[in-house]
Amino acid sequence: MLLASHTGYLLEAGLDEAGRGCLAGPVFAAAVMLPPDFAPAYLNDSKLMSARRRETVRVEICREAIGWAVAEASTDEIARINIAQASYLAMHRAVELLPQRPAHLIVDGNRFRPYPELEHTCFIKGDGRYRSIAAASVLAKTFRDDRMRELAREFPLYGWEQNAGYPTQQHRAAIREYGPTEHHRLGFRLL
Repeated sequence: MLLASHTGYLLEAGLDEAGRGCLAGPVFAAAVMLPPDFAPAYLNDSKLMSARRRETVRVEICREAIGWAVAEASTDEIARINIAQASYLAMHRAVELLPQRPAHLIVDGNRFRPYPELEHTCFIKGDGRYRSIAAASVLAKTFRDDRMRELAREFPLYGWEQNAGYPTQQHRAAIREYGPTEHHRLGFRLL
């Protein structure tokens, strides 16, 4: 069962990212502040949810959250500052977009670049421990998947509507045959 809060603050924001291990596309991050009684039946780490359940829960999160925001860092930014720093940049951007300043940040993972004048706590597998991090996981994943489906219409040979830019056999075979696109992370080992 997911916990409602780490600190007990009403404006505690959960942070998570999606797309860190991909070969193509931006990295997305979300920040979510939830009311204490928000507990949808299927909320969990987004990787453990079906696409249909993620979409259902996404609607609930967007409707019921005290505040939420989604942001990204581009493939150019990933190439320039590396994927870890780009993930932190996307998380910072999401925090900046929140309608209210949070009192504390809880972050999925073991590292985070501190956000100015806000305390944070990192949790390995936090998306399986705290509702707000799980909610951020769902928003980051679903918004990123939407973007990758958009890019797949422009670049249909890579299967992004199914693999979301992750390193599947199909995706790597397409890179081998057609070469990388402007959306591929050229600093990554593509093959």
